[in-house]
Amino acid sequence: MRTLQTAALLASAGGAALMAGLFTAFAYAVMPGLSRTEDRAFVQSMQHINRAIINVWFLLPFLLPLPLLVLSTVLAAKDHGPGALPWIIAGLVLYAAAFLVTGTRNVPLNDALDKVPADTTADGFREARTAFEDRWVRWNTVRAVLHTASLGTLLWALHLHGAAGT
Repeated sequence: MRTLQTAALLASAGGAALMAGLFTAFAYAVMPGLSRTEDRAFVQSMQHINRAIINVWFLLPFLLPLPLLVLSTVLAAKDHGPGALPWIIAGLVLYAAAFLVTGTRNVPLNDALDKVPADTTADGFREARTAFEDRWVRWNTVRAVLHTASLGTLLWALHLHGAAGT
């Protein structure tokens, strides 16, 4: 069981690291770069990005940590000592919060932006961008911070888990 818990924690931390890196890169590079484009280019670029990101290379590290963290929590609870358990729970809560932000804030904004047709007027692109950009950037920053915090707690849980096994 210890090997299973270690593997689950490592995979969860890896997923959290990938998500923290992705969303943080959007916060400090992608969105500031796109903010310098005109409205049509901004909207169409985000549409292309939002369609391209739905693939196994994103979905696997985004979705897999949640059930693995539940498994890690159950296995840690059976250890009969606090050890890594509070840190695993914190990592799970932070990861789940980031997941919810993505699903309830960023994805609906992406879906609305996706409905803007390519032949929209300049005013239409400006309106779509105005409804999207600031809100999406704000919520992306929130999920980047949550994923980063989750990663930190999971790394500490791995440290404690490893120390308990020696």
